[in-house]
Amino acid sequence: MAVIETMVGREKGATHMTDRVREILSWYESDNPGTKTNIARLLTHGYLAGTGKLVILPVDQGFEHGPARSFAVNPPAYDPNYHFELAIAAGCNAYAAPLGFIEAAAARHAGEIPLILKANNNDSLYATKDPNSAVTASVGDALRLGCVAIGFTIYPGSAHAQGMYEQLRELAEEAKSVGLAVVVWSYPRGTSLSKEGETAIDVAAYAAHIAAQLGAHVIKVKLPTDYIEQAEAKKAYDKARVPIGTLVERVRHVVESAFDGRRIVIFSGGPKKDKDEDVFDEARAIRDGGGFGSIIGRNSFQRPKEHAIQFLQTIMKIYTGETK
Repeated sequence: MAVIETMVGREKGATHMTDRVREILSWYESDNPGTKTNIARLLTHGYLAGTGKLVILPVDQGFEHGPARSFAVNPPAYDPNYHFELAIAAGCNAYAAPLGFIEAAAARHAGEIPLILKANNNDSLYATKDPNSAVTASVGDALRLGCVAIGFTIYPGSAHAQGMYEQLRELAEEAKSVGLAVVVWSYPRGTSLSKEGETAIDVAAYAAHIAAQLGAHVIKVKLPTDYIEQAEAKKAYDKARVPIGTLVERVRHVVESAFDGRRIVIFSGGPKKDKDEDVFDEARAIRDGGGFGSIIGRNSFQRPKEHAIQFLQTIMKIYTGETK
């Protein structure tokens, strides 16, 4: 309870519709008032309200990787309500999950935190190098459950990527028509890419750009390495002398690749890291590189709740500059 009171206390009396939020909303010139309002809800909720930064809790890993791999390390996390409570107590901007998890506890937490309904998912029972997610929820579901946005994963590099792009295009059009925002997980993967290439700087930047071109308001990508996958891209990077030697520089380049920083780009936390400081260092690089924040699942809910709350709040304070 003390943690929740601390978070509410920080928000009390604050003006959440800041100049920074207004600036970000101005980038989405074609969107209707409903969609802009829901983007604003993401940006004006929680500990980071009004800063232009986001920390989102995503919990689609049970579907994607299996329940034991996701929750056995911290058994309370099998309960869908656990994740709502974690996101709320930590002061996250939003909580994202598949249909079942949101349906299970949305009513009891109505209005407490912005929700993002993950509209497609892929399971790991059928092993393939070319992933192809199924559509598992609808825009109607998102409206019924009070969500501010739909979430959708694309896999650039997969043999099935073109079909996913078409699915996203249709769902995004429907979502925007009823005032919802669109959050895209853009994860390069497939037989056309090497394992190292999945997080290569040229591929990560390309993935962010593709998501932006498909109409995403918020784009989730993995943190990139300094490896360059494509031979032709390497020529371009070398000729232009694009700085990619540090993580800060690589974050800056990925953000630049999403319409010169005029789309919200957030970065995934990846598999659970044993040392909190490793994640904090990544957050510092995201902050210093002009990234818009983090979307952190396993590194949050696979830690005991009190630890996870403090962990998430430290990341938020890194983004505000309260923690160096």
